[in-house]
Amino acid sequence: MTDTDGGAQRIVLLLSGPNLNLLGAREPEIYGTGTLDEHVASARLAAEAHDLLLEHLQSNHEGDLVEAVHAARDRCAAIVVNPGALTHYAWSLHDALAAFDGPVVELHLSNPASREAWRHASVVAPVATATIAGLGGHGYPVAVSAVARMLA
Repeated sequence: MTDTDGGAQRIVLLLSGPNLNLLGAREPEIYGTGTLDEHVASARLAAEAHDLLLEHLQSNHEGDLVEAVHAARDRCAAIVVNPGALTHYAWSLHDALAAFDGPVVELHLSNPASREAWRHASVVAPVATATIAGLGGHGYPVAVSAVARMLA
């Protein structure tokens, strides 16, 4: 983790899972019309307001996200993760997040609990400090603000 006493800015890693690169065009009736770039920009503004540095990675590959979590150990203060469909079956992501020492916030644009039954189970939730769901794009700055409070 970055040194908070030495004045170094703390890093929040924002991870975006499969198909989130299609936001704005994919099922706007569920996920809204905001693009991933717009959501990341709002998260970045929230991070800056809390003197945090936001890094973002989107991948359609589970292993890329797992490797990003591994690389975040001892470097990042917190992780915000929107795992997309990986929420429901990515045990390798679960295990990687369990090995991370800082706060982990699970984030979803829609509310998985109000959707199809297969979306109700999250393998990320047991290792997450908090879950934010159903706020649409507003969830991104909310998640970063929540992390800032956890780090304070």
